[in-house]
Amino acid sequence: MFRPTGFADLAGKRVGIFGYGIEGRASAERLRGVASSLVLVDDAPGAGPDVLTTSDSGHQQLLTCDVVLKGPGIPRRRADVLDLEAHGVTVTSALNLWLHDVDRDRVIAITGTKGKSTTTALVAFFLECLGEKALRLGNIGQPPYDLRVDTSEGWLVLEVSSFQCADIDVAPRIVLVTSLGADHLDWHGSLESYRNDKLSLTRAAGAHATLVPDTAIFHDLAGQLGGEVSFIATDEGHLAGSLGLLGAHSDSNVALALEAVSRATRTPVNDVRRSIVKRATSFVPLRGRLTLVTREERHGATVSYVDDGLATSALPTVAALEVFADDPVVLIAGGFDRGVDYSPLALALAARRSPTYLLTMGDAGRRIAQAAGVADPFLAQERVASMDEAVRTARSLLEAGGIVLLSPAAPSFDQYRNWEERSEDFTRCALEIAQG
Repeated sequence: MFRPTGFADLAGKRVGIFGYGIEGRASAERLRGVASSLVLVDDAPGAGPDVLTTSDSGHQQLLTCDVVLKGPGIPRRRADVLDLEAHGVTVTSALNLWLHDVDRDRVIAITGTKGKSTTTALVAFFLECLGEKALRLGNIGQPPYDLRVDTSEGWLVLEVSSFQCADIDVAPRIVLVTSLGADHLDWHGSLESYRNDKLSLTRAAGAHATLVPDTAIFHDLAGQLGGEVSFIATDEGHLAGSLGLLGAHSDSNVALALEAVSRATRTPVNDVRRSIVKRATSFVPLRGRLTLVTREERHGATVSYVDDGLATSALPTVAALEVFADDPVVLIAGGFDRGVDYSPLALALAARRSPTYLLTMGDAGRRIAQAAGVADPFLAQERVASMDEAVRTARSLLEAGGIVLLSPAAPSFDQYRNWEERSEDFTRCALEIAQG
């Protein structure tokens, strides 16, 4: 079977692009004038004037291709993808081809269930503190193969999702895995497949360093890790706080970023740290990751509104609750149900000693509420229909002060187009109430 090792190998080939989102459009632009013909296919109708749908003739046309570049939204083990391969069509990804083409010694890749976006931002910022040029690419920014992105120089700091890991067969110089929980089980099929797909990036070909947290789960899964593996202890120097980051998990992310930059630049960790401390206040934490939206003072009580909208699975929501272990919290959770196990979140809610209230939305909210009720029948909880209702209710429950925490533990696309829209809605509601 023909197996391309770069975009140039697609010259004169009939190429399918399966999934016409941001990545698919960038792939099409990259291949115009290179491939002999392009077949554009998406699940959703209306993706573009020349885009076929899978419910129409899209799959049949993909079967006529030499190579299909699969977008990250298309599950790797879906029946129509497996059918393409059964008929001799090579299925890979544009990101994989880019990694074959690029100087991988300049690439630092970050993946993980939670913390990968923040760690990507930290690695880039730490490099810049040393006077190095660094680009943030992948999930956190633009596809690195987008023609508008100049990757010819500097460090390329790449956020990689579990969807993307499954299609990559060559490894960057340094691979970081920030954490490992349960996520996207509807895409991967099972927890075991999710972990295997996520960690497959560490097992990709080529000499590379693999940096993981020094925690029990990574030691237990050491046999599934590839590359030269190092277990990195949590940073105890309080650098995360100086950078405006909340939570113990931030200390782990900082430690991984410090070690990665130290190895990449051959600079002692303490020297990297000193350079960062000088500029720490200029680091801007990413939106939707335990971001303080506003504080409200009424009658001597302080209510803080915190946006953790990118917490789209149980594990990051559990971590967010740990950050506010000593504060009264109203948790706003729920959204689209993709079948993850919510028992860890339910147990975390039941274990809290500070006053805790649960407000749930969407189909995932129903399952969260059910699991929480089993773990603690006395937990105060309520079903809400909108973000406005959720924030108003949360504020009424915190007359003595506390935290209104949006940490959904579920995706947003049952009611919103994306997580940004959901976070913007929460921010609007919070500001209206705090300023009213």
